[in-house]
Amino acid sequence: MAYIESKWASLMSYGMTADLLEEVLPVKVSSSSVYNKSREISKRLENELEKEQYMYVEGCPRDWGNLPPPEEPLTVGIDGGYIHAREGNNRKAGWFEAIVGKCIQEGHQTRRFGFVSGDDKGKRRLYEMLKKQNMQLNQPITFLSDGGDNVRDLQQFLSPEAEYLLDWFHVTMRVTVLKNMSKSVKIEDCDIENEYDRIKWSLWNGNVYNALKILEDLNGDLECEEYENPGKKLEKLRKTSEEFQGYIEANASFIPCYAERYRYGEYISTGFVESTVNELITKRMVKKQQMRWTKEGVVLWFVRKSAIWHFSFSFVPIDVRCRNYYTGNLPMISSYFS
Repeated sequence: MAYIESKWASLMSYGMTADLLEEVLPVKVSSSSVYNKSREISKRLENELEKEQYMYVEGCPRDWGNLPPPEEPLTVGIDGGYIHAREGNNRKAGWFEAIVGKCIQEGHQTRRFGFVSGDDKGKRRLYEMLKKQNMQLNQPITFLSDGGDNVRDLQQFLSPEAEYLLDWFHVTMRVTVLKNMSKSVKIEDCDIENEYDRIKWSLWNGNVYNALKILEDLNGDLECEEYENPGKKLEKLRKTSEEFQGYIEANASFIPCYAERYRYGEYISTGFVESTVNELITKRMVKKQQMRWTKEGVVLWFVRKSAIWHFSFSFVPIDVRCRNYYTGNLPMISSYFS
């Protein structure tokens, strides 16, 4: 019974889960009992998580070279989303950020993870996901992220064979915003929109030095123009452009030649993570079921949802479950659901 409650409660609201259980099984269930049982299971899973570490790389290059040949390379994408917050009885507590990720590997099951920004076990959750994917220390891993401060350190010191890339989508999205803002600003002898196209082209080809040089010169022109002809639109463009320059400088070492990777069919964007954002955050917490959540509640829900995803349920037909239910012997996939 706990198995079915946990699975269904991770796929739909607690009220709908209770209604469906009463429809298909001869039981009387309330949404609060579904919630309490699901939360209990989530806490049991959460308590098994080991302590956080700064570094998870063990051994030395000699030991890594003696490992068996690794399987296909891993690709990990990390992205974030915002959730309606709740603090006690305060249902207007604003928002907080949640980080989710997906690990894909050719010929293997896709795995996901999630945690709340500021979680003191964020790196541990990512490492445990990679362990379940049978990661070896001599196995190539590519990390793709938006370059934010909260995820830049998260992916470090997990594997000696890891490479860290800045997501191209977040780069081009910022350039597009700057180009749109520049349409309402004019500078004599300077085509601002064309300059941003040059910056984008340089970044696409991995020429960070040239992109920063053009950006620095452009920001200088914007500053001079603002001094001579002050205006709110010009000031806003200058500040946004300077923020973009700082963003590129902070992530310069993570910018590859996107054009070359694209030609070879390699990942350059976290687009494959957007489905995880929708599944873990948007659909449940923003779109259809606009509940307000505490940070603890979100973490526990992520834990249970990830566990449900990574079990294979299809081999237990629903008629077998129901038949065994009447005899009081519901088949259990894991000891957690006992």
